[in-house]
Parts: sequence; structure tokens; C-alpha cells
Amino acid sequence: MKVIYPGSFDPITIGHLDIIKRLNKMFDEVVIAILINEAKHSLFSIKERKQLIENEIKEFQLDNVKVKTFEGLLVDFAKKENSKIIIRGLRAVTDYEYEMNIAQFNSSLYEDLETIFLLSDPKFSFISSSGVRELASFGGDVSKFVSKNVKKAIYEKNKLGGKN
Repeated sequence: MKVIYPGSFDPITIGHLDIIKRLNKMFDEVVIAILINEAKHSLFSIKERKQLIENEIKEFQLDNVKVKTFEGLLVDFAKKENSKIIIRGLRAVTDYEYEMNIAQFNSSLYEDLETIFLLSDPKFSFISSSGVRELASFGGDVSKFVSKNVKKAIYEKNKLGGKN
């Protein structure tokens, strides 16, 4: 069974990686789907995000995980991928309300589409990509929230070099 785990992953955090590792154990094929949204100001380009995620997948030997990018509607991407399952990670109750609305909207556009919510491990529930970006922009140490490779890429982007 193929599932899609969509997001911006800007950058990929250890919370994202935890969910990906868990999905890898549960499903035959996992597609990490990075949304191309030119209107959003991202730290990393689509190409850089894809490469960072692929490096993590390789390091953890997650052989049934693939990384793809898409534009437009997630439901159209799911149809193109011949997948009827979307996975969304939930960190808190507030995430549920937001994600439930999107899931219902998507299922109204693609009747066979199901959204499965996967609870974050509590030790990662406060980590967000936006929080990591903000912390790094002020020169803070992000090593508790991202892998070594992602940390290096963030600091290079923020021109912090080896500061942290």
C-alpha cells in the first residue's frame, strides 16, 4: 500500500523523521511530497529540501521511502500517484482542528481519499520547521531539533558557519 506524507519540510526536523521512520515500518511505499509554493518564502529551495530529505532517507536506510515534489492540489497529486491515503502528523489539538478541515475538504474533492493522522512522539511535539528557522536566524543552537546534516545546511544558509 502506498501512502503520501505531504508538507513543506523547510527544513525537515527530527519530528518529521520520526514519522517517516514509523511510516516506513507500516506501509509498502511512502511518498514524501514536497509542495511547490512559490508564494511562500522558504529558507531552502525545493531542490535543496528534496536533497536534504533524500540524504536522511539514505542515512537511515529507508528503502521504501521516495521524495517527490508537486504543484497544485494534493488530491490531484494523490490521484497521479495512485494513492488513496494521506498521512498527516499531529503535534497538538490545534493541529487536529486545522488538519481535519483540510482532510474533509480533500475527501470532498476525491471521494476515495482517506487521511490518517499520526500522533507525534511527545518528545517532538513542540518542534516545528518555522521554530527551527527562527531559532537559527538568531544564531541559536538547533542541534536538538534537526540532524547534523540539516543543521549544517541551516547554518550555511544563515551564514553562521560553525558558530553553533
